Amino acid sequence: MYLTDKFYMTHAIKLAKLGIFTTTPNPNVGCIIVNNKKIVGKGYHFKKGEPHAEINALKMAGKYAKGSTVYVTLEPCNYFNLTPSCCQALIEAGVYRVVVATNDPNPKVNGKGLKLLIKSGIKITNNILSSETKKINYGFFKRMNTGYPWIQLKLASSLDGKIGLVNGLSKWISSQDSRKDVQILRAKSSAILSTSKTILNDNSILLVKWDELNKNIKKIYPKKFLRQPIRIILDRFNKIKSTNQIILSPGKIFLVKLKHTSEQWPSYVKEVIIPEMDGYFNLKYLFKFLGKKGINNLLIEAGSTLSGSLITYKLIDELILYLSPKLLGNIALNLCNIKKFTKISEVPKFSFKNIKKIGLDLRLILKLIK
Repeated sequence: MYLTDKFYMTHAIKLAKLGIFTTTPNPNVGCIIVNNKKIVGKGYHFKKGEPHAEINALKMAGKYAKGSTVYVTLEPCNYFNLTPSCCQALIEAGVYRVVVATNDPNPKVNGKGLKLLIKSGIKITNNILSSETKKINYGFFKRMNTGYPWIQLKLASSLDGKIGLVNGLSKWISSQDSRKDVQILRAKSSAILSTSKTILNDNSILLVKWDELNKNIKKIYPKKFLRQPIRIILDRFNKIKSTNQIILSPGKIFLVKLKHTSEQWPSYVKEVIIPEMDGYFNLKYLFKFLGKKGINNLLIEAGSTLSGSLITYKLIDELILYLSPKLLGNIALNLCNIKKFTKISEVPKFSFKNIKKIGLDLRLILKLIK
């Protein structure tokens, strides 16, 4: 039974991954319905407000849902919100058994959905490929459990750990292939955060360039469904003006400031006031605010000062580093500015999660050890 359950749950997880570009703030969920050893229904959650994976799979299964086994990557919801209760739909369809990868960490659901199904006489099997399911929902699980989003810091550097020449030029350290890979990171993210200094220096608009996504992604993510992440700009000294390119590029923007300004912004720009701490923004307060706004995955693209602070105070979960086979010299700009350490035991430590060659570069994904 376990091997069979694992086989079908693997397919359900593959379905869940089809929603990684669109489901935020909801989790990625896949569902497969099996009757008489045949798959009779498939479904995945596409985006907030649309049917959940179970509903799509039940619709496909039709009458064959009765007496079936349902494989779903996350505990079915037990309450009506923007969509009907999935538990109620499974009960009404007369399914025999539900196999779940993991409980839903949402306190509204956690365990309650399974209890309702059991009460209705449906057999339950839980914790099948649980860790694999959580991997595609890091942000959702962290936000539900802690209130904070999953935070990734993206940097590109030379072999000698520099992010730009002494005169500030940094285009382009990384290869074109790496820059295209960043577009995938952006597309998966709920929001992208940067500083006014970085944005103005790079003339960046922080938008996903759909045309630079690879062919395989475009097949599952047509341009008409392109979802731009919320753009978050740290603007402590009010450098961003309504005439800047990033403001003229429509899409939701949180302009983070210490106090409101008299600047007239487009309707999609919202000033967010964050308290000060140690001469800078209180970043923990900001990240908690973003969690309350439903942001699961936060991608940070910034310079050495902010990067150094985030690493020093252990505010990130992952560092994504594109390492270019170039040497910029010892007076070039450092990867990150962190305080001076006198003991090796005190320095920030990382573990390697993934190393991959991207074009001419290496992409290192490292987990910050906290």
